[in-house]
Amino acid sequence: MELFSLKNKVAIVTGAMGLIGKEHCKALSEAGANVVVADLDKTLVTEYANTLQTESLGIYLDVTNKESIIDAKNKIIEKFGRIDILVNNAAINDMFENPKAATEQSKFENYPLELWQKSVAVNLTGVFLCSQVFGFEMAKQKKGSIINIASTYGIVAPDQTLYQKEDGTQNFYKPPAYSATKGGVLMFTKYLAAYWGKDGVRVNSLSPGGVENNQDDFFVKKYSSKTLLGRMAQPNDYKGALIFLASDASSYMTGSNLIVDGGWTTI
Repeated sequence: MELFSLKNKVAIVTGAMGLIGKEHCKALSEAGANVVVADLDKTLVTEYANTLQTESLGIYLDVTNKESIIDAKNKIIEKFGRIDILVNNAAINDMFENPKAATEQSKFENYPLELWQKSVAVNLTGVFLCSQVFGFEMAKQKKGSIINIASTYGIVAPDQTLYQKEDGTQNFYKPPAYSATKGGVLMFTKYLAAYWGKDGVRVNSLSPGGVENNQDDFFVKKYSSKTLLGRMAQPNDYKGALIFLASDASSYMTGSNLIVDGGWTTI
C-alpha cells in the first residue's frame, strides 16, 4: 500500500470547489498529501482547505490568467517548498442565461462565439498555462505527476438523444465546445508526456463519465441505460483512479488516458 501513499507530497487541484473537485482534494488528503485547494472564491477555498485532514492551503486561482498562476505558484513554493502533483480539473459546462432559450442557443448553428471562446480559455488554455507554470517546477525537481481531467465526450461524440424529454422534445443540446476542448486535453496530455518524460514528469489524463447531480429523472434513466454498470457515477467514484495516477503505483505510466465511465465508451 506504500505505493499509493502521498505522504509529504504537495498536490494542487484547480477548479477545486466543483462537484468532483472537492472529492479530488479529499482523496489526495486522505492519501497523505498536503493539498492546495485552488479556485476563484477566496473564502470558500480557505474554508474547504481547513476541513482536510492534512496541512492544506486555500488559494485564489484564475486558470486563464498567467499572472494569477505565477502568484499562486510563488505562494505554494513559499509555504511548502515544492510541487509534486497537479490536477488540472478546472472546466466549465455551458450555462445559458435564459433556460427557455437554451434549446435554440445550444444548437450548433446558433452556438455563440463568446461561449466557445470562454470554454477554450478555461478548459484548454487553462490546462496549458497551469501545466506550463506548475509543471516546470516539477521538471526542475526531476519528478512529478500531472493529471488532466478530460471526459468521455473527448473520446466519443455526445448522444443528443439523452437530452430529449419523454414527449420527444429536445430539452437541450450538448454544445460543441466541451467535446472539442476535452479532445484537445487528451492530445495535449500526450504532447506534454513526450516533452517532459526525460525530466521525470509523468502526464496522464483521467476521463470520467457523467456524475449524478440532481438531473432530470428522464436524463438519469437514459444515461444509466447506456452504461454497462447501469448507473451514473457518484462524485467519489473517481478517488481511486486519481490516487493511482498521482502516486508511485503508476510510476511506469505516462501519456495515457484512464477511462472511468461505468463502461459508457465500451460499446
